[in-house]
Amino acid sequence: MSAENSLNARNQDQTQFLSFTLGDEDYGVNILRVQEIRGWEEVREIPNTPDYIKGVLNLRNTVVPIVDLRIRFSLESCEYKATTVIIVLSVEKNDGAHVMGVVVDAVSDVLNIEPDKIKTAPNFGAKINTKYMNGMVMVNDRMVILLDADKLLDQDELSAIENISS
Repeated sequence: MSAENSLNARNQDQTQFLSFTLGDEDYGVNILRVQEIRGWEEVREIPNTPDYIKGVLNLRNTVVPIVDLRIRFSLESCEYKATTVIIVLSVEKNDGAHVMGVVVDAVSDVLNIEPDKIKTAPNFGAKINTKYMNGMVMVNDRMVILLDADKLLDQDELSAIENISS
């Protein structure tokens, strides 16, 4: 097998994740769910929504709910900076595909992860909610928490936002 074929075979056994930071923590989301990365911009606020829903953006005639992951994960809030971005994700729900955006402190890198390197999310008991996690992986001595994009908003939350904003 040539070196190029060996490299291609090895890459097929890996999954790519877009990594990003929230405070001092590293997170990742499957790159196949990422539609685009945008700089932070003001959003249209929607009344009577949870505090982690910053509002909506109109992206090419699609109303996109924007979720601040710091607030969603009960992390300390901070001011948005030049590195703050919105990652636009495609998520699957019972009624099909939807688009949502998540606000993160900064995008880091694209990680190539072998599936056998991903550890299942530990059970922390009732104090820490791990329902958003697909697993964890060590990358260069840093723990990266891999998120399940489909679980960042549940079906009811997504439907409520789409109904209010339409």
